[in-house]
Amino acid sequence: MHAVGVDIGGTKIAVGVVDASGQILTKVRRPTQPENPASIDEAIADAVAELSSSYEVGAVGVAAAGFASSDRNHMTFAPNINWRDYPLGDNVRALLKRDDVIVVVENDANAAGWAEYVHGAGKGTGTMAMLTIGTGLGAALVVDGELVRGAYGFAAELGHLRMVPEGESCGCGQRGCWEQYASGSALTREARKAASTDEAAAAAILALGSGDPALIEGPHVTEAAKAGDPLAISLLADLGRWIGEGCAQVSAVLDPEVFVVGGGVIDAGDLILEPAREAFHEHLTARGHRPVPPILAADMGNDAGIVGAAALAREAVPLEL
Repeated sequence: MHAVGVDIGGTKIAVGVVDASGQILTKVRRPTQPENPASIDEAIADAVAELSSSYEVGAVGVAAAGFASSDRNHMTFAPNINWRDYPLGDNVRALLKRDDVIVVVENDANAAGWAEYVHGAGKGTGTMAMLTIGTGLGAALVVDGELVRGAYGFAAELGHLRMVPEGESCGCGQRGCWEQYASGSALTREARKAASTDEAAAAAILALGSGDPALIEGPHVTEAAKAGDPLAISLLADLGRWIGEGCAQVSAVLDPEVFVVGGGVIDAGDLILEPAREAFHEHLTARGHRPVPPILAADMGNDAGIVGAAALAREAVPLEL
């Protein structure tokens, strides 16, 4: 039998059949209606039913942005979907009308991190910290081969560590959170600010944004940096330094063997990772007297959520699928 991984995004739901080696055998997609949670339940069940017509499915892992409860059945809260203590797992089970299928609900960063730990850049380590850097900063922590979920399922929200007292406002209600400085949104904000301040210096980035600072997005900065634009390179380096400085703080608590960095900004590669490594070394506690964990690019790409969700669901089944 196989496991199905479900990755719920803001605009689409990606669903795939995954084998025990982490290979996706086939995928389907469904649109997302964030304002209508019931439609998401139905879309997941419909996609799983479609895939089950061709593959023997015994477990379904559902990954979503938000706080998954410790019972791995409810979405306690989600910022972009109308979930409030929402029984996502129960609803999908009921719609599938199959008592023999296990459904597991997981935070999307945890799912991506587990994929990297089992099949990707973190494979073979005991303790790993995964950063998923896209619009925000998600994270997953694995200690001695176990995902750290905390008492209530709220652990590993590293993006909301306070890095700058009274700093940039964050959607969580606090100020100065790490994701306000180490995320795609932060990169976009700083690029737009630079373009509004000095159009000449930002000419290459502005050209990619149709000449309007308000239309600049993070990928424009990456594209300009890869072409050698000095401002774009500097903006990515600043982002990398924030990543590295935060990793040093995490090391003081977790002492991981490896940091794995994924998400959209990793398209910039060493333009971000090298500054991150330099800042990490600079701020690491007891540097020179301890092993220095590497900061690596993630391997699994956009499929990490599907693969990780399926792997976690597979592990919840008493018998090997």
